[in-house]
Amino acid sequence: MSRTSTKAAPPKAAAAPKAAERILATASELFYREGARAVGVDEIVVRAGTTKPSLYRAFESKDHLIAAYLEGRSADAWSWFEKAAAAHPGDPRAQVLDYIDALSGRALKGGYRGCGLSNAAIEYPEAGHPGRKVSVKHKEKLRERLRDLTRAMGARKPRKLADSLLLIIEGVHVTSQLFGAEGPAAAARGAAETLIDAHMRGHV
Repeated sequence: MSRTSTKAAPPKAAAAPKAAERILATASELFYREGARAVGVDEIVVRAGTTKPSLYRAFESKDHLIAAYLEGRSADAWSWFEKAAAAHPGDPRAQVLDYIDALSGRALKGGYRGCGLSNAAIEYPEAGHPGRKVSVKHKEKLRERLRDLTRAMGARKPRKLADSLLLIIEGVHVTSQLFGAEGPAAAARGAAETLIDAHMRGHV
């Protein structure tokens, strides 16, 4: 009796990234490294190996492309926060310190250009700019997340502590670009520990 051959089908080749994906990936790299205002649409499409019509089919305008880039930066930032939360369940103090410690580590490495969301808010002060809206929404959510954590710590003045921690975080973003690996970003965790402890003892 003959048996029917059942050869496994060859694996499908990975699909090439779509034009919109290439455009966003290329723009994200350029916007972060050089600043969104400094990068033109022509440069983006050339480097992405696509065309302007492809860009404008996928994104309403360069401003909306900037917003999409910033949504990605926001998602990446939250992934670090969730990683800290998963590492220290039920311990809000450790979660905050873990996040700041990891942030400092990234900030002291070469190629770090600060927080793309903070940078964009400075580049685009207009309240209605699509990119600025993403930045403001992210920072407001971060501020509220810090307030939730400081309340969970039992801080006497959780809002004040949260804002002070936010200043440390933003300070890491900025000073790392000015001073590099020898900068004050390396002291961020220690500063946060001292600040939290002072609030918990009611000395602030």
